[in-house]
Amino acid sequence: MKSILHLKFIALYIIFGFLCLFTTATLTTQLITSRLMEDTSKTLYREATLIASDYLPSYFSDDSSLYAVQSQLAAMRLYLESSLWFVDASGTMITSSNLEGTSSPEKIDAFNPAEIGGNQYISGTYHGYFDEEVITVMAPVTEGFSTKGYLLIHSPVSVIDERCRPIMIPVYITLGAIYALSFIFLLGFHYFVYRPLRQISEAARQYALGNLTYEIPVRTHDEMGYLSASLNYMAAQLKDMDDYQKKIVANVSHDFRSPLTSIKGYLEAMADGTIPPELYEKYIGIILFETERLTDLTRDLLTLNEFDTKELLLDKQEFDIQETVKDTAASFEAVCTPRHISIELLLMPGSVIVYADRRKIQQVLYNLIDNAIKFSDADSTVTVEINEKNDKTFVSVKDQGIGIPKKNLNKIWERFYKSDLSRGKDKKGTGLGLSIVKEVIQAHDEHINVVSTEGVGTEFIFSLQRVQ
Repeated sequence: MKSILHLKFIALYIIFGFLCLFTTATLTTQLITSRLMEDTSKTLYREATLIASDYLPSYFSDDSSLYAVQSQLAAMRLYLESSLWFVDASGTMITSSNLEGTSSPEKIDAFNPAEIGGNQYISGTYHGYFDEEVITVMAPVTEGFSTKGYLLIHSPVSVIDERCRPIMIPVYITLGAIYALSFIFLLGFHYFVYRPLRQISEAARQYALGNLTYEIPVRTHDEMGYLSASLNYMAAQLKDMDDYQKKIVANVSHDFRSPLTSIKGYLEAMADGTIPPELYEKYIGIILFETERLTDLTRDLLTLNEFDTKELLLDKQEFDIQETVKDTAASFEAVCTPRHISIELLLMPGSVIVYADRRKIQQVLYNLIDNAIKFSDADSTVTVEINEKNDKTFVSVKDQGIGIPKKNLNKIWERFYKSDLSRGKDKKGTGLGLSIVKEVIQAHDEHINVVSTEGVGTEFIFSLQRVQ
């Protein structure tokens, strides 16, 4: 299996680093440069206003010479690292102090003192007089309540860029540290997401191949750990179901094979003359008996299948459970008479109305009474008793038979379970009767219990919803 997901996250990590670097180099640099330009323009404008109001008006009042003005502008040029132009109201250059490599015109073409507008500065080459971008601020020089001229300060943007570079170095260092630390998240993803997910994927592949013994190690209690535990539980359930199905197939095969072998053997013996015609009636009776076993087994399997496929629909209704007990007990007369087994009914006075599926409950009674008779000795009694307590009706079926060994009590509800005593005493049983009984009672949301003592007898007691 290729580690595609792992490679995708590594690729995303690299792309994330590139985008961080690109964003920092463009957006952060632009933001810092813009901020520095605003701060520089404020400083230049403040200095221009100071010079224009304190030093330059004396030129127009003849208190200062042109040389003094030039000296002042030269000093400010060094201090501000900018070119300073002193012009009259029409834009004619009075004097200037320029940075190295720059010059000033004799007159500014199309000079407009209002071109800066409401801003403190404008940026550009200022009418094409500079070869690089500059920040230009302008302050009026007034004398005698009239504007005599203007002071223009031009500061190269390259100076601001040079100031920006040292500021960006710590930013890049911080970005590199953050990117390195973010590698921890990639490691966390690898150990807490990718590795468990890979184990889960491997488990799914093993389960698909039929290896239900594969178990995912559960080391955490988060969603991944819960998913791993759920898959382990699912695999265990599937394995149990698989083992159960194999057991079902083996038991069904055994119970079908025995009567089919008998039927085939007797028919072949009758066909080849091994069994004489005068004995046909006897062996046809045996064949019919084995056929009845197959019919009972098929019917019981279909009944259990209704429960397994969740297709069992209970037709609940109100009926007299005592009448159902009487009818069911009467159907065993032909079985009980040859063995001198009596069925004693201990019923309540009047009617006992319950709310349940009458046909299914009659099947429960039939299976329990049939089992009681099957495991009873001759000349014994099977007792069916009805009792009421609170909102429940309790039905008891008790025999005086061989009893059930204590170690086998929990196994009697298993499908196809037959004790050795059962097989020795009656080979007709399918081993599904008690399974059907339990499924029916549980479908009614009721309970069934068993009390048994070896050599004394067995009693089954189940409850039903009583109608007041």
